[in-house]
Amino acid sequence: MAGQRFGDLEAAVMDRMWSYGRPANVREVLEDLQQTRTIAYTTVMTVMDNLHKKGWLRRTRQGRAYIYEPVSSREGYTAKLMREALATSDNQAAALVHFLSDLSPGEAEALQTALKVVPPRGTT
Repeated sequence: MAGQRFGDLEAAVMDRMWSYGRPANVREVLEDLQQTRTIAYTTVMTVMDNLHKKGWLRRTRQGRAYIYEPVSSREGYTAKLMREALATSDNQAAALVHFLSDLSPGEAEALQTALKVVPPRGTT
């Protein structure tokens, strides 16, 4: 999968795809997006094709059209962005300290819960 943040329209399409929890075709995504913006069928089709080529959507042919579904979850995408951001630091320990010092109480609780589910490697 490509390792970049989504563009605005890519993010809007992926938000829709993740929210459906099922495969969807271009027309469904188009009609959903048209509730908040003016957009053409061909634009949505191109974006979904690009997301497929980048490895974020898989597709299967159904009749003359494709049905698309996300390859990974929204959480998987977020985790990938977090890992890539951390990898850009020359001092990962310092970056983590800054990150952790900025956590809200809810985020700190989520981190503690996550560490109970998946302890750091080598500590089990």
